[in-house]
Parts: sequence; structure tokens; C-alpha cells
Amino acid sequence: MHRYVGLVMAGFLIITGLSGVVLVWYNELDASIIRLHSASPQLNTRQDDHHLALSPFELRTRTDRAFPDANVNWMMVDPPASRDLVLFSLDAKTQSDGTVVSLPYDEVFVDRYSGEIVGQRRWGDISQGVINLMPFLYRLHQSLVLGKLGTTLLGVISLLWLVDCFVGLYLTFPVRSRGLPSRFRQWKKAWKIRWMGGRYKMTFDLHRAGSVWAWIFLSMFALSSIAMTLETEVYRPVMSVFMDFQDTVPPSDRHVSPKKDAPEIGWERGVELASSYLDDLARDQGFKVLARERFAYYPDRNVLKLMSRTSLDVNDTFGQTWVFIDASTGQEAGYQLPTGAAAGDTFTVWLTSLHIARIGGLPYRVLASFIGVLLVVVTVTGVLIWWRKRQSRDRTR
Repeated sequence: MHRYVGLVMAGFLIITGLSGVVLVWYNELDASIIRLHSASPQLNTRQDDHHLALSPFELRTRTDRAFPDANVNWMMVDPPASRDLVLFSLDAKTQSDGTVVSLPYDEVFVDRYSGEIVGQRRWGDISQGVINLMPFLYRLHQSLVLGKLGTTLLGVISLLWLVDCFVGLYLTFPVRSRGLPSRFRQWKKAWKIRWMGGRYKMTFDLHRAGSVWAWIFLSMFALSSIAMTLETEVYRPVMSVFMDFQDTVPPSDRHVSPKKDAPEIGWERGVELASSYLDDLARDQGFKVLARERFAYYPDRNVLKLMSRTSLDVNDTFGQTWVFIDASTGQEAGYQLPTGAAAGDTFTVWLTSLHIARIGGLPYRVLASFIGVLLVVVTVTGVLIWWRKRQSRDRTR
């Protein structure tokens, strides 16, 4: 089982392992690439003039006017003071005849001082050049650039990987030793690498010892991969047997017809009402609001979503505390808390945040990169061991 499951998984683990090493540094690398390709020569010259920056709502309005065939349905509410480019996401607008025009771009970058659009891309489309390198690697890591089919395929591989983690660990245990002390002494060999024992012994030890030393991380990455690829199909139904999950967000089947291009209550009023709802929730649940970061409109469900950072968040890059309001009435429509509300959500947020290296700062990110490299080494050495044994069997025949 370990041999053939490993061979099936090998190519997938190498691709996801190598891409994961780079994606640990996604924000820094992507920001640097965007700045290098921005059309504004004045960036980085006004870092002490943040009081001159335009409001996010003014920037959103200008961006909306610049793209008549699109709606700006996602915006940053409170960009960091050190960031001079503000990101907005576009959705194609439904025409009067019911058709939807395909947009060449779905992300735009705006100078927060002048309101000038200095960069744009269709997220993940590598044909547009290096500006989409990091989003493309993300798509490769998440779905092999095959959409839902690729995500499901990687989910199946993750299931096999998790089972194989336990099978592989079992195979490191000695089977011919008598007594617990003797078995323990034999098992200690599984943790060592014979660097001077010849090429085959070193390859075998790298595969076995590398897997043992990193077992807890490899199994964690396998389980978190299931959570991120097969959440509704496998992860949540199974984990719900052991832990509770929140059920406080607007239902996914909530649809509004006809869809509206913009929230009826307006963007600024929407942020005001959602913020008030968040403050009330924080007071009732006993947490602190640290920053209101992102705001989005979902026309198919007619809800507005405020995404904020609070004392309940464990992710050190972006907040995962969400509140929803009705886009027509402003009434409260639900919320999602990252930790503290339900054991299942708390466990999952910690698990997935560890997967994307958004906990522990720089030391853990370096460790996560190392584990990604080690995953590739363990996979390649496993294939080499199989190939060596196959050649030996062929010569025997």
C-alpha cells in the first residue's frame, strides 16, 4: 500500500511541495512584482504624506467609473498606512439583455493619493506575464490550474496522503525485536541517517528519517489540505461527529432576483452599519476589534460582508472575523467568528493557518518552507527506492 499509493501521489506532492515553498512568501513576492510592474513612477515618494491619501470610498468610486462593464464588489476599507497601492476586485456586469461581458482584468491596483489606476490583471492568468506569477502558483497549488476538478483531485490525494502518513509511520516500527526496550532501541535507527553508508543507504535513510522527523507536520499538512479541498464533501461531515461548527452565516442558497449592481444602502452606509453590528457583537461575545480590513458585496445573495481583525484571530496576515448585513435594509444577516465560538471552527482556523504559514511569524514561515523542501526530498527518495528495488527484481528474474 505504501509503495503504490506513494507512486500515485509522487507527482502531486512534488508540485504542491515546491509551489508551497514559494507561496509561504506570497504577500512579499506578489507586492514586489506588482510594484515593479506598476505604471506610477511616484510610488515610494510620499510615505510621510498619508494624511493626503484619498478615502477608500472615493478610490472605489473612481475605479467603478473607469470600468463601465464591471462592478467593484470588493474593496479594502482601511489599507495599512505603509501601503501606497490599494487593491480592488471587479465582477462582470450583467447587461440589459442578460449577457455577461468577459473582463480582461478582475483586479486593479490604484494609487491611494492620486486615484490613478497603475496596474491590472486577471488573477492567475499566467499569459499576462510575470505579474500573475504568484496567483498562478497559488492556482497550481490549490487546483493544478484545473478548477474544481483539480481541487477535488488534490482532495483525494490528500486523503491518500493522510492515510499513508500513518502507514509509513507503522513501517518504521521494528517487527523482529523481543521486549519493549529492544524494540525501542531498534526504532531509534529509524531516526538516523547513515551519511557515509553508501548511496542507497543514505537515500533510504533520508526517506525514512526525514518522514519520521517531520511526521507531525506532514500529517498536519495532509489533514489541512483535506479541509481546504474537500471541506463540505468530507472534512466537515467527518469532523462534525467530534466537534461543533457555527451555523451563523447567510445560507448559500439565498438568492435575490433580479440582482442589483450595487448595494441599495450604499457602500459607506454599509460599512457604517456593519461596523456597528461588529461592535455590538464584540461587546456581547467579549472580544476586541483591532482593524476593519475588507468589505465585499455579493449581488447573488444581496448581502454585504465586513472582514475584520479582532482578538479572536490567529492569522497574522488578515482577519477572519466576518459580519454580514442585508444590502437593501442594512439588517444583521449573520456572522462568523474564527475562534472561541465553536470547537470545530477554532480547530480548523488553527489548522489552515498553520498550513498557509500565517502563525508564528518569520520563524514558522522559514520552518514551513523547510518542510516543503523536505516533502519533495522524501517523495523523490521514495521513488528512487522503488526504482532501485524494481531493477533488482528484474535482474533476479
